[in-house]
This record gives sequence, C-alpha cells and structure tokens, in this order.
Amino acid sequence: MAYRILIVDDEIALQNMVKEILIQAGYETAPALSCAQALEQFRAIQPDAVLLDVNLPDGDGFSLFGKLREGRDVPVLFLSARDEDADRLQGLGLGADDYITKPFLPQELLLRLNAVLRRVYRETPDTGRLGDVEIDWGKSNLRRCGVETALTAKEFTLLKKLWDARGNIVTIDALCAALWDGPLVGYENTLMVHIRRLREKIEADPSHPKYLLTVRGLGYRLNQEGTK
Repeated sequence: MAYRILIVDDEIALQNMVKEILIQAGYETAPALSCAQALEQFRAIQPDAVLLDVNLPDGDGFSLFGKLREGRDVPVLFLSARDEDADRLQGLGLGADDYITKPFLPQELLLRLNAVLRRVYRETPDTGRLGDVEIDWGKSNLRRCGVETALTAKEFTLLKKLWDARGNIVTIDALCAALWDGPLVGYENTLMVHIRRLREKIEADPSHPKYLLTVRGLGYRLNQEGTK
C-alpha cells in the first residue's frame, strides 16, 4: 500500500509541484492550504507523513506541529523559505524529522522523505547490536559476554526511541514525551537519571560514553557506528 502524504502549504503552485513529484514516485497525497484544513485532513486520512510549511495564513507551522503530534507521532518534514539557523533549530528542536529549505530539487525532496519513512516504518528486528552488547527487543534485555542484564520499561522505551533515530539527535522534549504522558516541565533531571542508568548497562565506560552521546543544549544521539 502506498504511503499517504499530507502536504500543508498555502502556495498553490508549490502544492501542485510537490503533489506531482510524489504521485509519480508512487505516493498518495492530500492537500491543505491552512492550519484548519490541515487538522481536518489529518484526522480524515491519517497520513503516514506530513510536509509542513512554516508560514500559513491562519497560524504558523511550528504551532500546528504541536497539535498534530498531540494525536499521533507521525513523521513531519518542514518545507520552508525561512532558512535561518534559528528557524531550522526550532523545527528540529520540536522533534521534526527534517527541515528542507525552499527552493529544493525534486530528487532532494524524495531522497529525504524516503529516508525518514524508511527509518520510521522499517520493521524492528528481534535483536540489535551495539558494539559488544546484543539487544534482545523481544525479551527486553541486553547480553554482553554471555551475561544478561534486564532493561526496565523506561530504559527499554528510551533505548528504542534512540535506536530508531540512531545517528540523529533526539531532543530532550521528544524523549520526555516518549517516557511520560502529560506536561513535560520538570522531567529533564529525571531523564538524565535514566540516561545515566542506561549508559551503565550499554557502555564499557559510562563516564566516557562511546554510543549514547549528549548533544549539549538539544538532546541525545545514539552513535550509529557499531550498531546493526
């Protein structure tokens, strides 16, 4: 079944161009010209991904992003003429999967959309490997040199979130949202505790981590090197 992509942009010409690019690549598409239309379409078609403009006539894409993610953790790629570093960091800091600056080449759009979809929707293998640590996703445990260590529910959720995005930054807000429901204020210190305990289980030297890396001011990243 083809992936369904919601295109949120008030520029008709760009809407039509992106729609044509995606249809020729085998995707199904749905348009929205405003925040209100986007929310209606989002509920109606349950898209597999959203291409989201930042500037919209009845609001901004950053605020709309939060409303979309309240209902479902769907992949979102910002498409914007605003290429300032602050805007890009704001979009990625909110938890967006990519930020593409207009104008863009059709092939660039397809490559980056395909990369996000492969990362999000690929089937999770029964096991994974992080250096000399084997991860058994089914049993929620780790194995190193024949010794098994169980993961707590929070550690499992945290590791899975980082694993699915390995090589990329996962923001503090995104990790907190994965671990706790409700308002996220005040959870940063508790998140750091879970990060430290997870490092003690997956790192040879937790004080000098090789795999679970801190990205100061943004979040954490699971080093893709050594994973499979």
